Amino acid sequence: MAIQGVPASGFKTVGQIVPTNELKFGRKLNALAAAIELLSHHTPGGPVVDEKNHFIGFISEFDVLRALEAGKDLNKVTVEDVMKKEHISIADTTSIKDAVHLMEEQRLLSLPVERNGEVMYTVTRHDLLRAWIGLGLGIEDGNE
Repeated sequence: MAIQGVPASGFKTVGQIVPTNELKFGRKLNALAAAIELLSHHTPGGPVVDEKNHFIGFISEFDVLRALEAGKDLNKVTVEDVMKKEHISIADTTSIKDAVHLMEEQRLLSLPVERNGEVMYTVTRHDLLRAWIGLGLGIEDGNE
């Protein structure tokens, strides 16, 4: 059975996925503005990039909630002040299967995708599920 919008050969890498989330944050952006963007895009988080679009961290709803719990005024702190500085991302050449495994192992809801050192977009579990179904892989293939 063909799925509309999915190539007959299927998706193989995250670079082939049409992203549902191209949201990125500059490090100096006001944390309140970032929180509003997260809420309005219905996304749990997004990559933080420098002036050259290089990945420097990740801001999530949890990071914003921690800042609020610590009594920080989101109007007076930047994304860089509240973000996580871990650099977990994947290359656009990463297989969909490897991306799924990484997200599961690291308990990630979304994962920035890089090409030539620059953040292109973020894939979510939703994006990966959509792509995996497009591949037509059986359940037994997903449990290797």
